[in-house]
Amino acid sequence: MSSSSTTSASAQPRNVLPALLALSLGGFGIGSSEFIAMGLLPSITQDLFPDAYSSSREAALAHSGWLVGAYALGVVIGAPTVAIGIAKLRQKTALLTLVAAFVIGSLASAVLPSFEGIVLARFLTGLPHGAYFGVAALVAAQLLGPGRRGLAAATVIGGLTVANVIGIPLITWLGLLVGWRSAYLVIAGIFLVTLVSIALVLPSIETDSKAVSIRAEIGVLRRGQVWLALGIGSIGFSSLFAMYAYLAPLAEHYTKLAPEALPWVLASTGVGMTIGNFGGGWAADRNVRLSTYASFAVMLTGLLILTSYSSNPIGLILGVTVVGMGASALGPTLQTRLMDVGKEGPTLAAALNHSAFNVGNALGAVIGGMVISVGLGYLAPIWTGIIFSAAGLAIACVSFALDGRWVSKFRETTDTAADTTHYAEKPLVRH
Repeated sequence: MSSSSTTSASAQPRNVLPALLALSLGGFGIGSSEFIAMGLLPSITQDLFPDAYSSSREAALAHSGWLVGAYALGVVIGAPTVAIGIAKLRQKTALLTLVAAFVIGSLASAVLPSFEGIVLARFLTGLPHGAYFGVAALVAAQLLGPGRRGLAAATVIGGLTVANVIGIPLITWLGLLVGWRSAYLVIAGIFLVTLVSIALVLPSIETDSKAVSIRAEIGVLRRGQVWLALGIGSIGFSSLFAMYAYLAPLAEHYTKLAPEALPWVLASTGVGMTIGNFGGGWAADRNVRLSTYASFAVMLTGLLILTSYSSNPIGLILGVTVVGMGASALGPTLQTRLMDVGKEGPTLAAALNHSAFNVGNALGAVIGGMVISVGLGYLAPIWTGIIFSAAGLAIACVSFALDGRWVSKFRETTDTAADTTHYAEKPLVRH
């Protein structure tokens, strides 16, 4: 799925906005699907493990955290494998196939009776996640034109962040009112609407299948800077999820908020994510390095606010908003970074950002659950997030410090399976 693909004649400017909205709606569904378990975790745990929840709430919640981890593991595995598998498909066909898989996985999550079955459904639902965002970001970049890759990534990811403002609070409220299974039925409906929207409004994008090399796609995994970028994301996003995966019990049992107030806390996080996402996209189009450093600085600030003031509702809301801003700004920033350092395999490179995101999702959720289960309290995941943020920032400093050295190495490398002339003509620049 070459990044040099051209849109058909139908891709006139007046058709761009509906197409971008359709792609963002997919992100909205994915964001709702990925994060809904976090807000409903106590309800899911009480329903599936009533005895365990009564005897040891912390241990039961930590066990249910595998619902979050299973989805994340599906994304980590699915992003590279599915992206490679669909690389020769037309981009519109690929997107329709991926969204159909989300519809099926969401329905299975709603109706399967056992915890093990639901965990498997969440894992399978996560498989198309990274490939969808990777392909959608490439399509959006083609629709928006040169020099707007950060904005393109932010537009697609923007659906995910808006889900945190509107979708997740409303669906969480419905899940608390009617039952958590209804939440996944609503999400399946969102994906069904997305499927129809993409089919109707996305322009046909012609792809030269002969120019798409599976070997070249896989070849980006030989790039050291690609792995460092993935390390920045994997460790950095763990900061968000160590906090976010256990936000519901933190709000209920530490801040002492009523369950009915949780949607407002989740919405605050979503507002921060939405602001950070578009701010990060704007900044990444100007300076990826500074955008990366600023993202971590904001995230660390929010986590420190939570360590001191989350016992107060205002402090909790302020802290999660700031954390959301920093973490979400990192998304389009790293998406742009991966497009820079993985140009020869654009589909895989774009998808791998979401592998990193969900390594962070799984790692943060699991480690956050562990520190709670051993009795360190509901603030322990926040301190864990601070450690993750500091480590992610350190990796970023190493990556950008090595840029000059590795750019020279890239220019000396010849890959017969890919057209790398653009490296000789336009070497990677320092950001």
